[in-house]
Amino acid sequence: MTTDQSTAPPQKIAIQEDWRELVDLSRLLAWMDDRGLESGPIIEPTLLPGGTQNVLLKFRRGNRDFVLRRPPRHPRTDGNVTMRREASVLGALAGTNVPHPGLIAACSETDVLGTAFYLMEPVSGFNATMGMPALHTGNPAIRHRMGLAMAEAIARLGALDPVARGLEGLGRTEGFLERQVPRWLGVLESYAEYPGWPGPDEIPGVQEVAAWLEANRPAGFTPGIMHGDYHIANVMFRHDSGELAAVVDWELATVGDPLLDLGWLVATWPGPKGKGAIGRQRIEPADGFPDTRELIAHYARHSSRDLSHIDWYVVLACFKLGLILEGTHARAYAGKAPMSTGQALHSSCVALLSQALERIRTS
Repeated sequence: MTTDQSTAPPQKIAIQEDWRELVDLSRLLAWMDDRGLESGPIIEPTLLPGGTQNVLLKFRRGNRDFVLRRPPRHPRTDGNVTMRREASVLGALAGTNVPHPGLIAACSETDVLGTAFYLMEPVSGFNATMGMPALHTGNPAIRHRMGLAMAEAIARLGALDPVARGLEGLGRTEGFLERQVPRWLGVLESYAEYPGWPGPDEIPGVQEVAAWLEANRPAGFTPGIMHGDYHIANVMFRHDSGELAAVVDWELATVGDPLLDLGWLVATWPGPKGKGAIGRQRIEPADGFPDTRELIAHYARHSSRDLSHIDWYVVLACFKLGLILEGTHARAYAGKAPMSTGQALHSSCVALLSQALERIRTS
């Protein structure tokens, strides 16, 4: 995600200089010259926060600011595929009413920086999980609007025609809902390759939730563009209001069932004390934010989609996200992630499955 420097300081990590090994400025300059993207040297290169999965480098050239996004040195999946997907989605969103970072140019080849990358416009905004400005902390009405703006953004996204936006090849919509449970159960089983992982028996409710999802799956859906990981840490808010500055981190975007984005938002939404479902994410102060019922109702007012099965999508979001987070727990036993992080995300996994069970039993 991108942020302006007035909101958050440059990311302080031990390998601050290492971005130079990942971003060869002389090669980047030559590539920009070929595309007429300003002139002169690159100045003020700054590694931005929010780049735990991808590298975000803000810099200035000529009269323009840029943010470069590229995969980390050792991406978990094919970083080139991720960069190409993100760039295609951002390009497709140009001119729409979905707030997003503007795409400037993309390089799908690997001969410039050793990987695909793209340049985007900087976003002037803040990530609420990293703290809020005084205007927002002091006004519950603005915090209320922040939540409603999030619901509106995915309603708008889901209303876009993926074919008209040139994204018909982004995802495989046939059998999309039918694939979900088998796919994520398969991912859970794959964690057995990590020595020492306690196994799925440590996650209560997996089979019960899976069986309920299979038995209650909606008969069909209208395909649309999905963000794929829609929660409050993946948006940026304006400094002067409760409106969104941009939805960020589009690496899991696809064409599928957009109601899963709403389910994801509900599943991860901070509770009354500001604690969300993902790790140590917290929003303070939390009063004033709409509750999940209001988020759903607000989405319904801005969408023509049938929400009669929304419980199914929330349960699926809990199931899918929980099993994804459990992967870090499994990797921690193999020494591939910090154990403290693995245990925190295992707790999130258990909490998400518990949330799914509660919704099943009260739906």
